[in-house]
Amino acid sequence: MDHQKMLEDFKKRFKISLVITVPILVLSPMIQSFFGYTLEFAGSKYLLFLLSTVIFFYGGWPFLSGLKDELSDKNPGMMTLIALAISVAYFYSSAVVFGLEGRFFFWELATLIVIMLLGHWIEMRSVMGASQALEELAKLMPDQAHKIVEGEVKEIKIKELEKGDQVLVKPGEKIPADGVIYEGDSYIDESMLTGESEPVARGEDEEVIGGSVNGDSSIKIRIEKAGDESYLSQVIEMVKESQAAKSKTQNFADRAALWLTIIAITAGTLTFGSWFYITGDLAFAIERMATVMVITCPHALGLAIPLVVAVSTTLSAKNGLLIRNRTAFENARKIDTVLFDKTGTLTEGEFGVEAVESFADNYNEQDILQKAASLEQESEHPIANGIVKKAETDELELLKVDDFEIIKGKGVIGKIDGTDMKAVSPGYLEENEIEVPENALKEGPFTEVFILEAGSLIGMIRLADQIRESSYEAVQKLKDRGIKVKMLTGDNQKTAEYVSNELGLTDYFAEVLPDEKQKKVEELQAEGAFVAMTGDGVNDAPALAKADIGIAIGSGTDVAAETADIILVESDPLDVLKLIEFGSLTFKKMIQNLFWATGYNAFAIPLAAGVLAGFGIMISPAVGAVLMSMSTVIVAINAKMLKF
Repeated sequence: MDHQKMLEDFKKRFKISLVITVPILVLSPMIQSFFGYTLEFAGSKYLLFLLSTVIFFYGGWPFLSGLKDELSDKNPGMMTLIALAISVAYFYSSAVVFGLEGRFFFWELATLIVIMLLGHWIEMRSVMGASQALEELAKLMPDQAHKIVEGEVKEIKIKELEKGDQVLVKPGEKIPADGVIYEGDSYIDESMLTGESEPVARGEDEEVIGGSVNGDSSIKIRIEKAGDESYLSQVIEMVKESQAAKSKTQNFADRAALWLTIIAITAGTLTFGSWFYITGDLAFAIERMATVMVITCPHALGLAIPLVVAVSTTLSAKNGLLIRNRTAFENARKIDTVLFDKTGTLTEGEFGVEAVESFADNYNEQDILQKAASLEQESEHPIANGIVKKAETDELELLKVDDFEIIKGKGVIGKIDGTDMKAVSPGYLEENEIEVPENALKEGPFTEVFILEAGSLIGMIRLADQIRESSYEAVQKLKDRGIKVKMLTGDNQKTAEYVSNELGLTDYFAEVLPDEKQKKVEELQAEGAFVAMTGDGVNDAPALAKADIGIAIGSGTDVAAETADIILVESDPLDVLKLIEFGSLTFKKMIQNLFWATGYNAFAIPLAAGVLAGFGIMISPAVGAVLMSMSTVIVAINAKMLKF
């Protein structure tokens, strides 16, 4: 059963069990004595038995099947404790219906099942669905490919592709599988896969990756890796393996439940044996044993963690943190190393204009920007988009361009008011022996575009993937807490070094592919580091899944979001600090709730067992129920206190 179906199943069982619980409460003698009324008619106890049987087998089924799974894994936990308590309550109460002396525990059975179903429903809503991440990754691949057969193009399904097939990829289409270009050249947008922010020029005999996006030219490729061998399939497999490993993390409530299970069985057995030996009264000994075992399973334990998670999830969402995995609450306080992806995380992920320079006396910077943006408005290249966006921000009117043309890998040309204009790369100037002004080219992650009018150089625009303003403060504050801040990027060495120096990072790793990002995480973990990985792209997915805590930038890809434990809605690196502080507070609340949920057992179990019977003090099932209710209320109030 997948995550969504399990969620719906718990929800349905909770609602139906809640409806059945109402008549059970009304018909229960203990509830009647609480509220001072009597409702008894011929067959009322059998109706009570029938309703309780339905709720035991229907509502309790997830816990009974969970008991089987936990015992087969030799790892008893919460399911074992709940199944034990509801089984004792049901079978003991059923025996009372059919002649055994004692009291009914049917209302405790019903309320325990309803509260535990509610707790698991709340819990599951906050647990991430690994399958969704894999679905998002799979969406990166197109459904069909244009296979070339004897010179003709034939539409086939991706799964039919084989190594050696020849495929046509049209402008703007996704590349269907890993291969090598054998005809044509184009710019390939690999940012979703590698983290390189600028589209990469690819020509004949160069490799292309399935899932990347072709630019503005048609290319023909020869398939080298298809199906499970492809790069993206390997990324999917790494994500799947990492998430499967992480999902085995055992939480606090399970550990508490294991000890309570041992205590319940031990205390119940000792109570039964002691009272039967002392009194010889089988019915009384069974009642004492049942009282102990039902009380040992506090309703509050089932809500202790889920309630904190639910409150924390709501509060964090209001503060720009979407929590998808409850272990993030347990673990955020342990973070000692934060790994940041560069593109789209520490930086904006898009080209922005850093500077505009004029080399002509009759033109100012705004004139240069206007002419460049006018030329670039027809281009789809990210650099062109950055120039046009800057002109729009400065409210410049774009001029009409005639005879527009793209110079492959070099820039664009056209005519403005009948004059030849070019926006070109430094490489174009070198090829045409046009002298580049002194100090025009700067060291750093910059891209320069030069503007030519009638063959003469009149200006230059410098662009860069700009560092987020909040990145500076985030890095400094994390370092102030003693946390190491490192960067993993698929981008080039020069760019990575510049960003690292600008932000004062502890360390950086450049030109790192997705599988290598995951390995870097593993290396740091092997050295004893507790790693939080922050990223926004497909290239980060394996590392996000492998890290102790995976954090996705909200403006990034769906794949990164689905793979991560936490999503930063505002795409603000400062929120990583907020997460660590909030995680520490949440952890404290969990510990407090587990204390309140289980601590009363230290008093209730000995009293229920009758250790003070000689002094006339023996807890009744009714008093035990009140204690259970009190601990549940305390747990709920304490979880709500997170707001303050």
